[in-house]
Amino acid sequence: MDFGTIVEILDSAVRLGTPLLLACLAGLFSERAGIFDIGLEGKMLMAAFFSGAVAAVTGSAWLGLLAGVGGSMSLAMVHGLASITFRGNQLISGVAVNFLASGFTVLIAQSWFQQGGRTPQLSGHARFEPITLPGASAVKDVPVIGPLYSNLISGHTILVYVAFAMVPLTWWVLFRTRFGLRLRAVGENPESVDTAGVSVIRLRYTAVAITGVLAGLAGTYLATGLAAGFVKEMTAGRGYIALAALIFAKWRPVPALGATMLFGLLEAISNRYPNIDLGVVTLPIQFMQAVPYILTVVILAGFIGKAIPPRAGGQPYVKER
Repeated sequence: MDFGTIVEILDSAVRLGTPLLLACLAGLFSERAGIFDIGLEGKMLMAAFFSGAVAAVTGSAWLGLLAGVGGSMSLAMVHGLASITFRGNQLISGVAVNFLASGFTVLIAQSWFQQGGRTPQLSGHARFEPITLPGASAVKDVPVIGPLYSNLISGHTILVYVAFAMVPLTWWVLFRTRFGLRLRAVGENPESVDTAGVSVIRLRYTAVAITGVLAGLAGTYLATGLAAGFVKEMTAGRGYIALAALIFAKWRPVPALGATMLFGLLEAISNRYPNIDLGVVTLPIQFMQAVPYILTVVILAGFIGKAIPPRAGGQPYVKER
């Protein structure tokens, strides 16, 4: 394997890991505030559909982005209403969101476009175009540095750079601001936050809204950046993988970056090498495609160290009178 091939695999890993990173950060805000969100998959799917549909009709990826975030936010508010206001079971609410999005997107896509639950193929300004960073062409032929900068760092869509910028921003918001301190406190001990005169309900709704925006970006990227339109069930379990990555990262933003890129790398390798010959045995394409999901099960089973979630996670808050 030469250096150029390694760079190509890493470039593919970044592209495939980006929606996982955005979804993982989305779940991070929600779960740090004490709201478990199994519904990331549904939010991403809804965002992917509306972004693809609006971009196809208007020819604008930016309008598609607004529509995608709006679709995700609508499901986030449904989940917030069920979990926070009505104090329902958060896991059941999240599963319901996933089922709702799964059926709704196919039904509306077929009604609007009559293409078997798909949106029309996107092209031109209906997709987010790759951005060439300054100097990428000039250093392209420089050994090592050139391919890394021109092929790995440069040439991605704006949503990829937004996803990576969100990692330090999320860390700063959660660990260096008053809002972040209160948000984390709500997930650990909401009674103390309420005693201090801060609204637990408002903080949790804010966290759920941020989750909706980030999951919306993830779904939009799938339809208008990574692919060229919406396809039935195109999230393909990425919402669940993002949750596994969040547990793997122990609810911290910087390790979340590493975890999601690891999943992206595994998927990139499986795409690049469908069959791997180990000499004694040849791993078939089906096994390579299943590797990211196998790792998800391993992480969720607790084999990668003990991950302790926020103490008040999954528990509706009832204000004492």
